[in-house]
Amino acid sequence: VEVDTGPSVLTMPDVFDDLFRLAGSSLADEVELVHPDPAFRYVWPDGAVLDLHVSLEQTLASVGAALGATAAQELSDFLAYAGRIWAAAEPRFVRGPAPSPWAMMSASAVRDVWSIDPLRSMGSAIAARVRDPHLRDVLLRYATYAGSDPRVAPATLGCIAHVELALGGYGVSGGIGALVAALVRAATRLGVEVRLGTPVRRVVVGDGRVTGVVTDQGELPASVVVSNAEFAHLHADLLARGPAPRPTSTSGWNAIVRGPVTPRAAHTVLFPTDYPQEFVDLFDRARVPTDPTVYVCAQRASHHRAAWPDGTEPLFVMVNAPPTDRETDGWDALEQLVVARLAAAGLAAADAPVAWRRTPAGLAARFPGSLGALYGPAHDGMFAALRRPGNRVPGVRGLYVASGSAHPGGGLPLAALSGRAAVAAVLEDR
Repeated sequence: VEVDTGPSVLTMPDVFDDLFRLAGSSLADEVELVHPDPAFRYVWPDGAVLDLHVSLEQTLASVGAALGATAAQELSDFLAYAGRIWAAAEPRFVRGPAPSPWAMMSASAVRDVWSIDPLRSMGSAIAARVRDPHLRDVLLRYATYAGSDPRVAPATLGCIAHVELALGGYGVSGGIGALVAALVRAATRLGVEVRLGTPVRRVVVGDGRVTGVVTDQGELPASVVVSNAEFAHLHADLLARGPAPRPTSTSGWNAIVRGPVTPRAAHTVLFPTDYPQEFVDLFDRARVPTDPTVYVCAQRASHHRAAWPDGTEPLFVMVNAPPTDRETDGWDALEQLVVARLAAAGLAAADAPVAWRRTPAGLAARFPGSLGALYGPAHDGMFAALRRPGNRVPGVRGLYVASGSAHPGGGLPLAALSGRAAVAAVLEDR
């Protein structure tokens, strides 16, 4: 039985519907979206449990039932604030071309920048609007969707809560891999040739223009090259331009644990007693949290994956960790701790088998130049968006980038929009 070991939630499905329509199809024609219920279950050591749903109305009702009417109103008000950020950020920083300092000087740009609340940290913006400590934990966690520290990440990242809770987070029947397969089918119908197992070793440049790429099977001539590799790998290794700024977002320890086949939430988050301490461990002490948050994706509930023949189902588990240049030891102890946390929460047996695991070093080996970081550069201040690589490679005509480490950032829909931004740059230049 196949399992997903990467992205586990699909947001902004309209991005992919637009892509399929450009290819003469639609998202609904290619894959079936799953509306899990509940979508997320948050569990705290003090016994509090909160279920969130694809429907915002159901989510607010659930918050009211679990945390009280005041907390429900706080979430409603926060999401209204986050929605205003998204309305200002989406056209300029997400769907538009990579922002530049010069483009930010127009009157309309200044208004939009002011609307996205870039001068405060995400943590301080949440603290100013939300008093319930459990709800604060839920909202702070959205910084980790970008591998960032909410204590220094701009309040702009609060819009992630709007994207997931107001716009909806979905599963894909058959797993996120089914979406990838559908994209490959659509591309193939358009005449695209997909070559797997053909790593690129070098990008060939002559007279300031790309002329092709060198692979293990020889050189391929090309007048346009779009790279979806980690930008640091492209810069330092494929172009041999010397060291590039290293990725600074968090990595993760991943595992597939066999759990009993039982009704469960699609996604479960097991919070520690002191969640803010996790950010101290990750970003100040550069170590795996001593008492980590444990994320669990139940792939039957989230993506209608099949159970295994032995009567268990695959649970994808993740704990945030530093990238490899700050990696610490103790993975065996962490695995034992995680399985014990799953057992205490009733998600798996105390002796549940771990069918697969991957450390940040494994991610670094799989994605050269990433150091295991999952989201490229972290959002560590108001100018983070301006420091992210654009979709053109300076000094090399015909070379473009489209990946989670380039504009507009990491995550399924943003990586797809990065591809569209690169295509727009290609067409403009040609």
